[in-house]
Amino acid sequence: MSKPLAVVAVGGNALIADDKRNSIDEQYACVTDSVRYLCDMIEVGWEMLLTHGNGPQVGFILRRSEISRKEVSPVPLDYAVGDTQGAIGYMFQKAFKNELQRRGIHKPIVSLVTQTLVDKDDAAFSHPSKPIGAFLDRHTAMQRQKELGWTIMEDSGRGWRRTVPSPQPLEIIELETIAQLLRYGCIVIACGGGGIPVVRDRDGMLHGVEAVVDKDLASALIADKLHAELLLISTGVEQVAVNFGTPEQRGINSLTIAEAQQLLKEGQFGEGSMQPKVEAIVDFVSRSQSKGRSAKGLITSPNAIHAALQHKTGTWIGEE
Repeated sequence: MSKPLAVVAVGGNALIADDKRNSIDEQYACVTDSVRYLCDMIEVGWEMLLTHGNGPQVGFILRRSEISRKEVSPVPLDYAVGDTQGAIGYMFQKAFKNELQRRGIHKPIVSLVTQTLVDKDDAAFSHPSKPIGAFLDRHTAMQRQKELGWTIMEDSGRGWRRTVPSPQPLEIIELETIAQLLRYGCIVIACGGGGIPVVRDRDGMLHGVEAVVDKDLASALIADKLHAELLLISTGVEQVAVNFGTPEQRGINSLTIAEAQQLLKEGQFGEGSMQPKVEAIVDFVSRSQSKGRSAKGLITSPNAIHAALQHKTGTWIGEE
């Protein structure tokens, strides 16, 4: 690849306008809106690997499974992740194809079901912390906890959600396939939901596990392995903020790695929302710089990507 590579991570919540507008058609409308801004990047010369979240969508699948449990077998969590990779990948693949065709750009697009290796002894399996599914009021969440045995948490002032284990990603199983597709010039949609979590047994065989890998940490891992120049995390807000939800809330234009680490230490970012995004970029940029490569991270909303790439908005991490 002679063009710079951007790994772009789109949050699962960014595909849903609000909890009252979450149908497939409404999600696809959000996808097509995001893809317009992503195609602006492609048009000016970026190669792209797109990763995406799936927290709400996995939650929908599991909820349907719970409702119909007397009629059909329940869907294990790793299979639910695989389901969302196919469905959300299809939406992005179709939207990219249509938008590029409108612009007269001919570029192959591939969605790839992706597995992510985790450690079966990861401490996360004992401390579920990754929110999935819809935002609920406190009464409903407590009711689901009692009836279904859920672990729940309040998520950044937006409501209550179910939480599941989120082990650290160790290896992207399909990494070489992704690299080959990028070398061919494809737009690749992969690592949906952080990848389907799998473990290896003593014989090297892979087995799915009941967990969700954080898509931002998986995106940081694959961005490092592919020597990407940029890790762009697209989310529901235009900038990272400190003192979030208080009268002293303030957006941040840029952070050095040291400044980002200090704010993480102070607990400035929501554990299940902005914290893993900042951690992912700090991890990616630190790894890249330690290997003598120049790489940066950017957090912003889809409609602000063009302006953010011109340093007019967004939060850049890794600039000295």
